[in-house]
Amino acid sequence: MTGIFRTNNPLNTFLLFVYGILLKFVWLFHPQIPVIQKNNGFLYNDLITWIKPWFDIYPISYFIIAYLLLFTQAVNFNQIIISRRLMEKPNYLPAMSYLLVTSFFSECHVLSAPLIINSILIWVFAKMSNLNNDQHAKSTLYNVGMAIGICSFFYLPAIVFTLLIIASLLNTRTPKAAEWLITFIGVLTPWYFLATFLFFRNTLYSFNLPGFGISYPVFQKIILEYVGVLLIIILAAIGAFYVQFVATKQIVQVRKNWGLLVLYLLIALAIPFINHTYETGQWILALIPASAFIACAFYYPRPGWIPRILQWLMVGFVLYLEYFNK
Repeated sequence: MTGIFRTNNPLNTFLLFVYGILLKFVWLFHPQIPVIQKNNGFLYNDLITWIKPWFDIYPISYFIIAYLLLFTQAVNFNQIIISRRLMEKPNYLPAMSYLLVTSFFSECHVLSAPLIINSILIWVFAKMSNLNNDQHAKSTLYNVGMAIGICSFFYLPAIVFTLLIIASLLNTRTPKAAEWLITFIGVLTPWYFLATFLFFRNTLYSFNLPGFGISYPVFQKIILEYVGVLLIIILAAIGAFYVQFVATKQIVQVRKNWGLLVLYLLIALAIPFINHTYETGQWILALIPASAFIACAFYYPRPGWIPRILQWLMVGFVLYLEYFNK
């Protein structure tokens, strides 16, 4: 499959959709129903409460929505990689990698708050990675700030991704107080409107907001989860090595965008540690930037049979999880 997705053939979008379905086929028959929890964002809980009466009748609806989110995230992120020229030639390997690594964990197939906000965070990364060429930077900063604020309504720890905006400002532009202020105003705007709404409804002081908490992620499936995480780390490390190896041939902006992806990954990896409760599905926030590095592990190594073996090894692991570990 790495040979097929190494090209930028428009047919690959359809093949990618089929590839993802085949990887996640078992979940068509075993869809997972989201659970409303206090630690989730209030907007996510309200959304699930609203759709439950209809979706619980046909639980497969949850999987369909979750898969469509995963697929569109894969395609959109892949297009960003292509448009920013982060890899030597346009290809579909980042999208393939994302659908592959999200198959390692059953929690990635749940219609969860982290899965929903992944779509918004991809858009934020797209805007910040092109900030240096943006003719309307202030409007963009306000919009991405609002996007982060809205993400925190679904999943409060997402507010930490404000650091991604700050890092991009430091990385691409001369520091300007006005731009920093606009960014923070954007982040606070959704909360301002929420506070105003609650105030006029006389429910401001009764509104409960789940807080941050320091926790230590503990894998529940122990061996299999560690194997999956180990495979991801190894592939991402190989990809990072090749990114560093070809960095001298890349223009400055491309190197800066890879640096931004590294920060994106580090912030996403920190999220489970600052959340009040731990769920494996929280790691899906890190799988977007990780898939870019994994794609490089599939693209750059020579001879070509090496990435093919790596890819089929991961596919075999997914099949074992889905069909032999039940």
